[in-house]
Amino acid sequence: MATLAGKTLFITGASRGICKAIGLAAARDGANVVVTGKSDAPNPKLPGTIHSAAEEIERAGGRALALPLDVRDEARIEAAVAAAVARFGGIDVLVNNASAIFLAGTLDTPAKRWDLMHQVNARGTFLCTRACIPHLERAANPHVLNLSPPLSLEPRWFAPHLAYTLAKYGMSLCVLGMAEELRPRGIAVNALWPRTVIDTAALNLLGGEALARRARRPEIVADAARAILLREARTCTGNFFLDEEVLRAEGVTDLSRYAVAPGSELAPDLFVDPA
Repeated sequence: MATLAGKTLFITGASRGICKAIGLAAARDGANVVVTGKSDAPNPKLPGTIHSAAEEIERAGGRALALPLDVRDEARIEAAVAAAVARFGGIDVLVNNASAIFLAGTLDTPAKRWDLMHQVNARGTFLCTRACIPHLERAANPHVLNLSPPLSLEPRWFAPHLAYTLAKYGMSLCVLGMAEELRPRGIAVNALWPRTVIDTAALNLLGGEALARRARRPEIVADAARAILLREARTCTGNFFLDEEVLRAEGVTDLSRYAVAPGSELAPDLFVDPA
């Protein structure tokens, strides 16, 4: 059975939540995980740091390298990629997860929030991918996976929070363009998004504890990500995957174990229609 054993994953924003779960899933296979993020020191408002995530990954059976990284800084991206290659000999997978969110209408969105979201989400994804391409094309089955939504021009996804939607769709547009651009190099570029809300720190911005009871745990996205990363890169590219659809294609029919409160009605995530 295929695994991620020996593969090196470079993950942005991996100190907590979905991408820490992806790192742990890869670690259980025996992968190398480069844990990057801004959480270099403990934050009383947010659990976990890149260092605590790296410790968990090593306890799970992987090898970890924790690197402080602000994806707005091009030089630091290049340095982090170089450090990852120096430590593990290459990069097989890039997971672009680092993201900024601010859910407000046009009049209530300051320019600094617009700038932050676009610099982290779209620009950061572009720069991290660009830095990793020379190493990915030397890998046996290279994948880029963006944690970004399926593209839609439905106005209802833009009107309530235009700045955030544009910034997040920027990550998805990178998938659309890079999948075709990198196809001749054999590098897969795909997007993955949860069908339901996921119980992470970001959920406080959407609805807090009440919504958390209608959420799933990050492990559902992690298991879907692992399944995608094991697929043949040359034939699996340019897709906008939803987590539960990936798992159902893998033969997983019972998703109840991922629910925070089994039996509760699940809430759809942003950019996703109710099932």
